[in-house]
Parts: sequence; C-alpha cells; structure tokens
Amino acid sequence: MAIINDTFDFSLVADHFLAHGSLNNPSFLDGQLVAALALDDISAEDWLARVCASLGVEQPATREAGEVFLTWRTRNQERLAASEMSFEPLLPDDMFSLAERGQSLREWTLGFQEELAGADDDVRSGWSQALKDALSDVEAISSGLANAEDLDDDNAEDEADLFALADHVRMAALLLYTEQHPGNPDVEKPSDDQLPEGGLEGSLGVSSRTDTH
Repeated sequence: MAIINDTFDFSLVADHFLAHGSLNNPSFLDGQLVAALALDDISAEDWLARVCASLGVEQPATREAGEVFLTWRTRNQERLAASEMSFEPLLPDDMFSLAERGQSLREWTLGFQEELAGADDDVRSGWSQALKDALSDVEAISSGLANAEDLDDDNAEDEADLFALADHVRMAALLLYTEQHPGNPDVEKPSDDQLPEGGLEGSLGVSSRTDTH
C-alpha cells in the first residue's frame, strides 16, 4: 500500500527504525538524503541500500518498511522540485519535547553537511554567495544546537527560535536544490527576505556568521 504524503512523518520512519532494532535518528539520514538529491540525485536502489546499511540489515524486514523508505525518497524529491516549495525537513512534531526537536534538527544539519562534504571544487565554484552564506548558517546552527538538550518546553522564546532555525535550514536546502537544478522548480530562488527576519543573530545563541576574531 502506498503511503499517503499527509501521513508520512518522523514518527512513521522512527517506528520502522525501531522495528529493525535501530535507535538511529531518521533526521540524520534525511539531511543526507536532501543533500544527495540536491547535488546529484540518488537512485531508489542506492537510497534503500543506504537506509539498510544504517539499520544494519541487508534488506527491509517487511514490504511495508521498504515502501516507507522508498516513499521517503520520492516525497523529498517531489517537494524539493515543487513550485510551491513545500519541502520540509523530516523532524519530530510538537508531540516531542523541545529538546528532542532541537537535537533532531542538529542531527539533520550534521547529515546534510556530511553529504555536502563530498561536493567537489567544481560544484562549489558555481554556488552563489547567497548559497555559500546559507550553508555557512547551517553549520552555525549545527554548532549552536550542541546543547539542544537544555531547551525548555516552557520557554516560548526557545520554541520560536527553534522554529526560525528549522525554517532557515529548510530555505538553505531549497536554495541548494534550485541552484543545482536551474528551472526546476520553475520559481525564483529563495531570497534573503524569505529567510527568518533578522537572520540568525541571537537565535539560541547562534550567530549567522563565524566570528573571525
């Protein structure tokens, strides 16, 4: 049975990970997947092999699990390319604690950066300054969330900041995809005014640029 997009979420994937005896965070693999799709695509076969390697199995334990893992790739691919820019990173919803959500966002950025590390100099030389800045911001967000376990569910400011950081990461991924796939989606590249107002300054102690002092 195909998975309906509206019911596809972090918990669904995490439950299938647990069924395979894995406590790995799906957000890390999602970050890798998004970067791979943006840079040079990744086939369904290669993606399934990567998920299975992460779970320590040769193949999914059930047909349903295999469908979920393949839908995961298709869903991201379609949403990255959608003209309405509907892509969202695979992160826990508000049923999880703020600390868990922050830790998962950090896992996502780590996976995203790990995959980006494989981009060669020729690819990087074609990136706009806006994209380079956005990717630098992702690195800063990752560092700033190193103590995400300290986020307080009762602190509205923490929650608002985390939401802004997640949206910043989302827009950085979309910008990478649009620069690597000109004309697909057929929309203008995300502009500065689509990023969280005021950039990253002050958000969970994260600076939008690396201190050069």
